[in-house]
Amino acid sequence: MIKVGITGGIGSGKSTVCKVFRVLGIPVFEADSTAKQLMNTDPSLREQLIQLFGPAVYLPNLTIDRKYLAGIVFSNAPLLRKLNEIVHPAVRKAFDEWFLIQHSPYVIHEAAILFESGFYKLMDKTIMVVTNENERIERVVKRDQITAEMVRQRMKNQWSDEKKIKLADFVIGNNDNELIIPQIIEIDKKLKANG
Repeated sequence: MIKVGITGGIGSGKSTVCKVFRVLGIPVFEADSTAKQLMNTDPSLREQLIQLFGPAVYLPNLTIDRKYLAGIVFSNAPLLRKLNEIVHPAVRKAFDEWFLIQHSPYVIHEAAILFESGFYKLMDKTIMVVTNENERIERVVKRDQITAEMVRQRMKNQWSDEKKIKLADFVIGNNDNELIIPQIIEIDKKLKANG
């Protein structure tokens, strides 16, 4: 079974692309939502995050205060790195356990910082979703109800599309003038031929 990493900058449309792969019957592991879930449920992670960011990082119901955390880490690269050092090993373990119970020619591992984290090295193939910057900013402002400046701040913490494209095996263009489904079907055929 082939492991396929999929990534793209914030607002590129990774989730939409993953929905299409799911329709094609391909299992998708969402690293970012798994990380959020683990931060809410894993006592060891919770303890480490409280030590690093203080008790205010959790709401009274013991769920992570994502706005508070984002406000800290997206303007402080060393703290963002420490956060990732705490959370990534737990996500990797969850992926490995999930992978063992899948039955498919290939699986998708979706992650916002697949390349930045080095996790792409554990994948057999990688897919990069690209969208022009203005569309990405517009999508995230609408989706997350934040300012364009806040989106740009988050973008600074990710590698440029150009850098990631060089490492990707496949690139999906997700701009208003491009149809993503034919691109995904073509990639699916190639992956199944190799699987």
